[in-house]
Amino acid sequence: MTPSPKKPFNWGRFSKTLSFWILVILIPVAFLTYGNGRETQAPELDYNAYRQQLEVGNIKTATFQTDNVLAGQFNQPVRVNNREARKFVTRLVPGSAEKEQARLFERGVRTNASEPRANFGSLLITMLPYVLLIGFWIFLFRQMQAGGNKAFSFGKSKAKLLSGDTPKITFADVAGADEAKVELQEIIEFLKDPQKFTKLGGRLPKGALLVGPPGTGKTLLAKAVAGEAGRPFFSMSGSDFVEMFVGVGASRVRDLFEQGKAHAPCIIFIDEIDAVGRHRGSGMGGGHDEREQTLNQLLVEMDGFESNDGVILIAATNRPDVLDPALLRPGRFDRQIVVDAPDLRGREGILKVHLRNKPQADDVSVHSLARGTPGMAGADLANLVNEGALLAARKGHDKIFMSDLEEAKDRVMLGAERKSLVMKDDERRLTAFHEAGHAVCAMMVYGNDPLHKVTIVPRGRALGIAFTLPEDDRVSVTREQLEAKLVMAYGGRAAEEIVFGHNRVTTGAASDIQQATSIARRYVTQWGLSDTIGPILVGDVEQELFLGRDIQSRREVSEQTAQLVDSEVKRVAFEAHARAVAVLTENRSLLDIVATQLLERETLTRDDILLLKAGKELPPRLPPDMPMPTQPLATPAAPAARPILPPMLGGPEIAPA
Repeated sequence: MTPSPKKPFNWGRFSKTLSFWILVILIPVAFLTYGNGRETQAPELDYNAYRQQLEVGNIKTATFQTDNVLAGQFNQPVRVNNREARKFVTRLVPGSAEKEQARLFERGVRTNASEPRANFGSLLITMLPYVLLIGFWIFLFRQMQAGGNKAFSFGKSKAKLLSGDTPKITFADVAGADEAKVELQEIIEFLKDPQKFTKLGGRLPKGALLVGPPGTGKTLLAKAVAGEAGRPFFSMSGSDFVEMFVGVGASRVRDLFEQGKAHAPCIIFIDEIDAVGRHRGSGMGGGHDEREQTLNQLLVEMDGFESNDGVILIAATNRPDVLDPALLRPGRFDRQIVVDAPDLRGREGILKVHLRNKPQADDVSVHSLARGTPGMAGADLANLVNEGALLAARKGHDKIFMSDLEEAKDRVMLGAERKSLVMKDDERRLTAFHEAGHAVCAMMVYGNDPLHKVTIVPRGRALGIAFTLPEDDRVSVTREQLEAKLVMAYGGRAAEEIVFGHNRVTTGAASDIQQATSIARRYVTQWGLSDTIGPILVGDVEQELFLGRDIQSRREVSEQTAQLVDSEVKRVAFEAHARAVAVLTENRSLLDIVATQLLERETLTRDDILLLKAGKELPPRLPPDMPMPTQPLATPAAPAARPILPPMLGGPEIAPA
């Protein structure tokens, strides 16, 4: 066996342990010394009483502690201050020490004129309260400062320097962000071999900003840069700069870049830079002197009069719209690298990264799983694989089967099953027809994505769910597809009206109506698909309001235009509802069959509904815990060059009850 490498001695931990044991031993010793000192302390004897004891010959020894203080010992115990004492202390008249010494000599009392040595116990007892008080205040100072900084070090940077023994993450551990990896790889090569680029007049980029939705792997890419570069890497969060004291953040920025210059060439990574780099507005909605001073110092350090050659700043944010424009200009952040949600090939690579160290069954198809997870980010896919491993362990499997991953996908996308919820037969039947209406509209109206699954098992807050999955990654959508999506959204309410009548419709279509109204309003106001309104933008694009910038730039819409928009939204929604009623009325037999099978089986796939449509019987169900290979869903033949959906509609379309 090869011996394990010897770890360096941790002096900080040793000093803390030593201080703790010294304190543990010192306090009992002090109390014991103090207690013994109180017990053996000699009482003070009146001078007249002392002369009486001297006359009767009861003084054994005497010591002059000072010029006018005499301590001694009795031959026989004497009661002093209501207690027996063998020792005493008395005070003499100033200047009478020589006469008293002669008197003691005449009586044959042994005397000692030298002063006693200092008592260590008394000194310890005197100093102990001050030591404890100072230690208590130091403890308070350490607790008041976040991050465990020592007292009076507010202005020091909290950046962590990644050392060589830190477990490294490389680009092999990152998938689904090929373009971002290429951009960052060039920065790494620049650090390793700057002459390759500077010989043609190029200069080292000042900074790179990673922009993308949450969970897409921005921080993971920064860790991979640290593992690939082999250079000093400082990591810090944007919130670590901001303190309650104005000027502390600016001081920390200066200290951070000073450390970077000392280790140049190096990389500084600031995560969530929007915490300190927000737009400097008029003070409304977030004016903050400390944050603005910190941002000003950061701007100066990145591109000021003083050169910071060899220091590259990498930052990450999911809110680039609130960043100050001065921070985004070339010379500060020379590159903005978009880390978006992965496509099909990217999702497949991410799933392979997370599955490579886990035992898998032969039926696991990474490609099929990637096709069924459109819109998922890297963090979502990692969570899916982890849930699949937990489900397989819960069922007692020795490997992860495809059925475990499919169940985990439904759990992540739709929520956990609420099997404990008890529903009345009438409510269960109504839910079955509601979901069957969604499913039939999705199957029979051209333009919808292929139906994936329909179930009446409650998941999350929904009593039942019918959802579709797109055939491929999509970035645009046609008018036909939007109108088909609206028909599917109203399929549940239309089924309730057809089967149970208008008086027995329920509130289960609330989320359907909300989704359909949102699509209809964007259909009219943003996408320019209404013939009446035309291809113009009405109102502002839907986004978060940032008061520091947008409070004075909201656009106005006339009353006439607003009324026209409302009437067009109502027309689009009502036409979709009427079309859903017509489709379900025409396919009433299929609606009844699907609802009946849902009441019996609770869950149907697209293949099951295709069999029912063809008039065939469904195969018998298998035990739920039995791992079986999951085949890719059969999809109908689509016409060539079929339009594709935008990101806002590219995920699973869910129509809950």
